[in-house]
Amino acid sequence: MKPVDFDAHVLTPRMARIIEARDMTAQERFFRLQLPQPLTHRPGQFVMASILGIGEAPISISCGPRHDGQLELLVRNTGSLTHAMHQLQAGDYMGIRGPFGSGFQLSEFEGRDILFVAGGLGLAPLRSLIEPVVGEPQRFGRVTLISGCRTPADELYREQMQAWAKRPNVHVIRLVTDTDHLPWGGEVGLVTAPIAKLEMDVANTLAVLCGPPVMYKFVIMELAARGLPNAQIFIDLERRMRCGIGKCGHCQINHVTCCQEGPVFRFSDLESLPEALT
Repeated sequence: MKPVDFDAHVLTPRMARIIEARDMTAQERFFRLQLPQPLTHRPGQFVMASILGIGEAPISISCGPRHDGQLELLVRNTGSLTHAMHQLQAGDYMGIRGPFGSGFQLSEFEGRDILFVAGGLGLAPLRSLIEPVVGEPQRFGRVTLISGCRTPADELYREQMQAWAKRPNVHVIRLVTDTDHLPWGGEVGLVTAPIAKLEMDVANTLAVLCGPPVMYKFVIMELAARGLPNAQIFIDLERRMRCGIGKCGHCQINHVTCCQEGPVFRFSDLESLPEALT
């Protein structure tokens, strides 16, 4: 993937009004924002979200491209900034810079079967691609989503996944590793387990992965066992990004800066960079 060109306007925060804010899990809070102008992002890109006087952090865009100026983010409470974001309500404001990163080219997926494999918070960035793919079924082939999390209480976008599963040509497999004695209508196990049993046209399938680094090695092994070439596997990496413009070095993998040349990569481009998946 080539880095995305950007100009000065993406470096200046735009104040976005929060029009919806709600807890999705004990750790994740969903935000729908209204920007002064549409962001014109591609699936897989990210923004730098900020609160004045506290700081900013890279947050994956979790909705498909929009023309109405709205933007959706899912923020995990992991530190002082994200804790402050979790206190924000509808009517408050958040600074947004971007979009940054390479993202997915929808044209590469046209006419192809697509297998999405999401682990935990990885469903949030993948949702930015799933939404346009599911929304225009005439442009794409069969869609399979394997989504895994630790317990039912940790599941993201449950209602939307259930709605996707009702669409023709969409197959959704929801898994947890532990029911934690909670009601659960999906499967129990790891996201790798269903891959061997999937109906798959290997020549016409593209796989898209996002999740914790430990997931990638084992999912890729299962896909290789099915004969899927590395060039047909896309990985959305979330890796210590900080500045968004390739200057600070926090997301650098040898000569590659994840915030510019990624976070979306073909696995065939990462074969010589094994530390990218650690």
